[in-house]
Amino acid sequence: MNLLDLIVSPAFAASHEPATISGSGLGNLVPMLLLLVIFYFLLIRPQQKRAKDHKTLLAALKAGDEVVTNGGVVGKVVSVDESFAKVEIAEGVVVKVQKKGINQKLPKGSANS
Repeated sequence: MNLLDLIVSPAFAASHEPATISGSGLGNLVPMLLLLVIFYFLLIRPQQKRAKDHKTLLAALKAGDEVVTNGGVVGKVVSVDESFAKVEIAEGVVVKVQKKGINQKLPKGSANS
């Protein structure tokens, strides 16, 4: 047995019997449909739910909320614009970040520690 035989099955000469079609096209399609359904429930649907939750978080963002940015910076929102938010990361230090760059909202009092 060759190492290549483990990867690719060896080809043998065909028999002289007439070729017959076994199974239907639908039988071959069922495993593909099953995979698509599994991908939908395990990958696509949870990602859509996370995106919807994040969009809701950004729409409800207001001054005084304590947030974490995608870069891991913790701060308190000073003001919110249509696409930007000003976040105070230290006393007197305010940075302007895109709202999309805000990862999560923290409970009140988390940013002070």
